[in-house]
Amino acid sequence: MIKGKYIGLRAVEIEDLIVLRDWRNNSDFRRNFREHKELNLLNQEDWLKKVYSNPNDFMFVIIELESNRPIGACGLLYTNWINRSSDFSFYIGKDDLYIDDKYSFDAAFTLIKYGFEELNLNKIWMELYEYDTKKLLFFQNRFQFKVDGKLRQNAFSEGNYWDSYIISLLKSEFSV
Repeated sequence: MIKGKYIGLRAVEIEDLIVLRDWRNNSDFRRNFREHKELNLLNQEDWLKKVYSNPNDFMFVIIELESNRPIGACGLLYTNWINRSSDFSFYIGKDDLYIDDKYSFDAAFTLIKYGFEELNLNKIWMELYEYDTKKLLFFQNRFQFKVDGKLRQNAFSEGNYWDSYIISLLKSEFSV
C-alpha cells in the first residue's frame, strides 16, 4: 500500500467492484466521466481484467487509513513510456464527495508523487469537461495544473455540447 497522511492507495480487488460500480453509476459523477453508460458488475469485472493485464495502467482504491475502508478510486492510465506521461483518473466516492478538502488533496498528492518519483513520469495530465468546475479548480488551485489545450464541443451532456480541457502538471512544477 502507498500511504499518505489520511489515505492509502492499494490495488483494486474483486471485492471492491460493487462499491466502485455504485460510485461510477452515481449520475452526478458519471456525467464527468468519459464512460457515460450505466455499468453492471460484468462491465466492472471486464474493466479490472483489462487494467491488470495492461502494464501501462496503474489503478488504485483509495482507502481511509483510520477505518481501512474504500473511499474512492484513482489511477495513472494510458502511460506513455517514451513521453513519460500518464492520464490521471480520480474521485472520492465516500458520501458522494467527488472532491473534498481532506481526502482529495492527500490522495492526489500521494498518487502524483508516486507517478513522478516511482514511475519517473515527466507529465501527468487529464481531460476534464468545462462543467466539471469542482475538479478543474481543485487541480489548478491546489497543484497548479496548467491548461494545455481546449477541445471544442468535445462532450455532450444534458442536451448541450461542452468543451473539454486538457490540463497537466510537469515533474519540474511539482513540489513535495
